[in-house]
Amino acid sequence: MNGIGSRIREERERLGLTQRLFGDIGGVEPNAQGKYESGERTPKADYLAAVAARGVDVLYVLTGSRTPQPLEHLSGAEEKILHGYRTLRGHDQEALSRLVSSLADATLHANVRARPMVVRP
Repeated sequence: MNGIGSRIREERERLGLTQRLFGDIGGVEPNAQGKYESGERTPKADYLAAVAARGVDVLYVLTGSRTPQPLEHLSGAEEKILHGYRTLRGHDQEALSRLVSSLADATLHANVRARPMVVRP
C-alpha cells in the first residue's frame, strides 16, 4: 500500500491513535477512515485541515515530503538528530527521550563528581 492512504495511516500510528479516534478528529466515521487508509477513498480538505490541527503533517500525507521545520541555531549534528527523531513513531520517540534524559543525567552527575571541591575558610 503506497500513497496517501499509507501516509495517513503512518501519521495516525505516529500519533498513537486508533482509526476511530482519528476519524473522530477528522469528522468521519471509522469505516471512512479505514477507506482513506486503504486508498479506496480520498479525504477532503476539511478532513485534512482537522487532522492537521492535531499534529498531522498534511504536506507529507499529500506529497510524501515532510514539512520543513525551522531549525534556527542548530548545528548540523543537531539537525540530523532532530530529523531522525521526527521520523520515529510515538512510542519510539518516548523511548529515545527517556534514553537521552538518562544519558544527560549521568553526564551531569559525572561532571558534578569531577569538579574539584572548593573549601572556604
